[in-house]
Amino acid sequence: MPDGIVPLIVLLLLAAFAIIVLVRTVRIVPQQTALIIERLGRYSRTLEPGLHLLVPFVDVVRANIDLREQVVSFPPQPVITSDNLVVSIDTVIYYQVIDPKSAVYEIANFIQGIEQLTVTTLRNVIGSLDLEQTLTSRDQINGQLRGVLDEATGKWGIRVNRVELKAIDPPQSIQESMEKQMRAERDRRAIVLNAEGTKASQILTAEGEKQSQILRAEGSAQARILEAQGQARAIQQVFDAIHRGKPTQKLLAYQYLQVLPQIARGDSNKMWIVPSELTDALKGIGGMLGRGQGGFDGGDEEKWVDPGEDEFADAFEDATLEDPAEALRRARGQAGLASREAEEHAAPASRVQPRITPGADAVPPRPTPPPPPPPPVEPADRPETGGGAGPEGPAGSSSEPPPPPSR
Repeated sequence: MPDGIVPLIVLLLLAAFAIIVLVRTVRIVPQQTALIIERLGRYSRTLEPGLHLLVPFVDVVRANIDLREQVVSFPPQPVITSDNLVVSIDTVIYYQVIDPKSAVYEIANFIQGIEQLTVTTLRNVIGSLDLEQTLTSRDQINGQLRGVLDEATGKWGIRVNRVELKAIDPPQSIQESMEKQMRAERDRRAIVLNAEGTKASQILTAEGEKQSQILRAEGSAQARILEAQGQARAIQQVFDAIHRGKPTQKLLAYQYLQVLPQIARGDSNKMWIVPSELTDALKGIGGMLGRGQGGFDGGDEEKWVDPGEDEFADAFEDATLEDPAEALRRARGQAGLASREAEEHAAPASRVQPRITPGADAVPPRPTPPPPPPPPVEPADRPETGGGAGPEGPAGSSSEPPPPPSR
């Protein structure tokens, strides 16, 4: 071996040794991390975050502890409830190392210790609850588990912050029964809500119909009252206009003859009674027709009085409608009075129609020749005894009116 190679190997070994010594001497601890240092097999100190110098080959790093909060999930564990049902429960533990020395020297594996402690505590807690309480008391179970674990792991230098039940799975048969029960309960609630909605709808509909009928009846009553008031005022105006015009007896007789055919109109009228005033009316009409050219306008008849436009100009200006409520009360009173009078006169005595005689101011007819005799009447067309005749019978041709029949 050449002489120059040996010194080179020695230098390389010295350099490697110096590097190893440097690495074992200088230690940089990151944040939220702790190093447990042992010197000659015994605990020496705990290195905090920062730069530290160790004695090479004397100080040894025993453990590197993470001081951050950590999460560990345990596999499902079968647990028996108080009503002898087996459920599988998954748990999640949130823990943090607060004393690295205790976590290293007080327990060999604190993760395994926490897992076994969680399983045993969970079985104790669930064993005192039935299935319904287990499913609805998660907060209570979490609180009890956290209290027991925090107390047991305190001497290990570990703090349990939270314990959560991730899943509670009952047996499949129990799940099916629970689903059926919940489905039946929801169906019952739906039926109840539907019935309550139908009931409320029918009540509101009935209330609406009731109010609409009441309002419709009130409106109909007020309309009838207003219509009756209008008709009464119209009749009053017509009545006043007729009296201001001073109609003659002849005009009234003519109007009477015009209305007479309407009395006999109707399919159910088999016979009707000729009033005693008909003969007087026919006599007056016959007298007027026989006066020659005068007719209705000749002779010394009373002239039609023109009331003038000023009298009717404000005839309806002062027309005011009565209060519907007051008119309704008065109409009810009149209806009650009419009902009592109708009951009192249920069987009225027969009365004779009085004969209408001309008034004192009636104009006597002119002396005219007698009208031509009426054409002969067939026996079938003669009215029956008793005064009954049709509207075209010969009753008007008699000089004396027949006695009025009793009705």
